[in-house]
Amino acid sequence: MGKFFNLPVDKQNIIIDGALKTFGTNGYKKTSVSDIAAAAGISKAMVFHYFGTKKALYLYLVELCGNIIMNEINEKFDSTLTDFFDRILLSTDIEISAMKKHTAIPNFLTSMYFESDEEVKEDIKVILAQGDGFRNKIAFDGIDYSKFKEGIDLKLVMKMLFWIADGFTNQLSNNKEVDFDEISKEFYDCMNLLKNNFYKEEYI
Repeated sequence: MGKFFNLPVDKQNIIIDGALKTFGTNGYKKTSVSDIAAAAGISKAMVFHYFGTKKALYLYLVELCGNIIMNEINEKFDSTLTDFFDRILLSTDIEISAMKKHTAIPNFLTSMYFESDEEVKEDIKVILAQGDGFRNKIAFDGIDYSKFKEGIDLKLVMKMLFWIADGFTNQLSNNKEVDFDEISKEFYDCMNLLKNNFYKEEYI
């Protein structure tokens, strides 16, 4: 990867963008190194020269997308917020903003989320699990637990949020064009529904 990082940043971005689009469209197994090379405007030999293997490139992209989104959240997140749902909505807004700026990321992440190829499936799980602590910190550190009704299991609430996210991701998997505004509106509606059911009446 050192040879790749020695390239000018604009050249790196062209290659990254081409690879993201190709994997996002075809998935891991059906994407060939020749496809990636054509999309990135380089030779097949140069793909191997920079990344070694198709798998190494793919896993680099998985980590890169995660880092881009986490860096955006770290930069823009307001840690003084104490309302659980306000935190979830803010972090979601930041993620959507990041994906609007990096337009090849959404389709790649959607494809990656449902990737079943044995060559990369377990590696994807390991990489995604590394973000669990970050997500829990964003959701729970410094929140006002007193707003929740008695007996609400916050770990179960987080599972529900992941299930909702799964549903939105599945909905995106067959769409070439992503309507972020519509997704954001529907997600807000879901969060308001949960808030109305999980919060004490005085906090709704």
